[in-house]
Amino acid sequence: MLVRVVGVDLAAEPARTALAVLRWDDGKAVVEDLRVGADDQAVLAALAAADNAGIDAPFGWPDAFAAFLAAHRVGDVPVPGDLTGQQWRRQLAWRHTDEAVREMTGIIPLSVTADRIGHAAMRCAGLLAKLGNSGRPVDRDGSGTVAEVYPAASLKQWELPWRGYKQPRNLGALTELVTALQAAAPWLDAGSHDSLCRTSNDALDAVIAALTARAAALGLTLRPDPELQPAASREGWIALPTAPLTAILWGPAPFQSRACRIRASVGWPAAVDSRLQIIRFCVRLVARISEVCRGS
Repeated sequence: MLVRVVGVDLAAEPARTALAVLRWDDGKAVVEDLRVGADDQAVLAALAAADNAGIDAPFGWPDAFAAFLAAHRVGDVPVPGDLTGQQWRRQLAWRHTDEAVREMTGIIPLSVTADRIGHAAMRCAGLLAKLGNSGRPVDRDGSGTVAEVYPAASLKQWELPWRGYKQPRNLGALTELVTALQAAAPWLDAGSHDSLCRTSNDALDAVIAALTARAAALGLTLRPDPELQPAASREGWIALPTAPLTAILWGPAPFQSRACRIRASVGWPAAVDSRLQIIRFCVRLVARISEVCRGS
């Protein structure tokens, strides 16, 4: 079945905004369109026409931060005994989904309240509002057709190089990443857009965003636990892959290990890498069993 998936590496301004359109059909993914410099109109048109989409930008702000601003406006800010308390600031700076990503990958996402990514989040909020007004509302928790994504975390989950490729002077790392991606996903055909992927980390992130959106559509990304669902619907939720990259080519296994569902609200041991190895082993085992079942 023909499916079109869009990936957007959203910046505050069009100049650094990249847009990718991937066509999935007959066991192959083809990059139909890839551009840098996408304005609001181009992004909205692509999102409206897509079966699924992934946007690299926060879909919301922490509940605690929103409450803090509301209280600050009326001069009634509730503060802890220690105003320099790191934990107090942490809940204002990072969302529940950011903490889940930190738990699973060890990567600390940029803070939507304290880092420059907040500018992209403002633009994203406007785009999502316009998309909703046009008749295609977006579920910020990713349960709909548009998901929030984080390319660097996706790359790490897929065991691909994820450090250094975004440095403007480090084109070697970017080229190595594209080569590694092609080796891991020979079914991905960048065609004439290959050179842009090797010279623009924004363009490559848009492609990764589309691949992650495909994983989310197939149920191969981390979902919020029931107790986090209300917060995720307001703050946003990052679609973090929980299966190998190859799994998005043919879809989810008929059953998945419960280990794939990390409970972000529970305090896990510090041995993140060991836990991820267990998760990946379980997913690969399920994938192999599925292959055997289909062949029998």
